[in-house]
Amino acid sequence: MSNTDSFIDEVTEEVRRDRTFAYIKRYGWIVGLAVVAAVGAAAWNEWTKAQATAEAEAFGDSLLDASSAETPEQRADALGMIEAPDATAAAIVAQMQAQQLVDAGDTEAAIAALNDVAADGNLPRIYRDIAAFKALLITPETQDVDARRVALEALASPGAPLRLLALEELAYLEAGAGNRETAIETLNRILDDAEVAPEQRQRTRDALTALGVSSETPAQ
Repeated sequence: MSNTDSFIDEVTEEVRRDRTFAYIKRYGWIVGLAVVAAVGAAAWNEWTKAQATAEAEAFGDSLLDASSAETPEQRADALGMIEAPDATAAAIVAQMQAQQLVDAGDTEAAIAALNDVAADGNLPRIYRDIAAFKALLITPETQDVDARRVALEALASPGAPLRLLALEELAYLEAGAGNRETAIETLNRILDDAEVAPEQRQRTRDALTALGVSSETPAQ
């Protein structure tokens, strides 16, 4: 390589360095800001994870503490004082509290707590339906039959998460009301459903036998 070529390369490299420094001087703050933002985002992510973990642990500890109280009344009171981290957790606490209220003999308060959960449109349907179903199960037998039927039919609608359990309760309701044929038809709908669990299938067969109907389909 000639001295001329060497000189040109040196000049070119110097120009490149000058341009690089100029770019860094002009735009370096953007790079620095991006680095700071990335580090800050990572730190925030770790902090929120730690906060969520701490909240979950505190919530679990509060449930354990409340459940260890001596009497159902004390357990219900302790559960009522828990601050749940979100609506779903609050629904779980309310259902636990309702069970303690039932054990304490305060069925009316338990039904009210469950109905509050069932009426919360912000909750996923599974939580609302479970609460509504539990409320129906502990409702006194003196409840209006038609009102109970309407509530169970809503829970037994196609696609409902507790559809088959609600159908079973509907069959018992119809049998108790003297509507034998309707009860048998409802029980057979359960047996014909591909999603029925083995335990419920056996209960359904037993109910049909009690109604004087023999099922030829073996329990699965």
